[in-house]
Amino acid sequence: MAERVPEEEARYRRQKARLIGFRNHLIGYFVVMAGLVSVNLLTDPETPWFVWPMIGWGPILALHAAFAMGLFGSLGQR
Repeated sequence: MAERVPEEEARYRRQKARLIGFRNHLIGYFVVMAGLVSVNLLTDPETPWFVWPMIGWGPILALHAAFAMGLFGSLGQR
């Protein structure tokens, strides 16, 4: 029979998984934005079009941060 994980340990594992997911999202954001800024400055430095994806992705990243920190309460509980 499988050993049962205590509730506190299960909560810790879920929180850790949320933080790892957010860390990966944040790293991806900065890598993609660095690439977009580079492409923008090399191809058309007069028009800063990289700002639009940055603005569009920012709120999604902020929501993910709030979820990872547990600010939505039991919304993400399983």
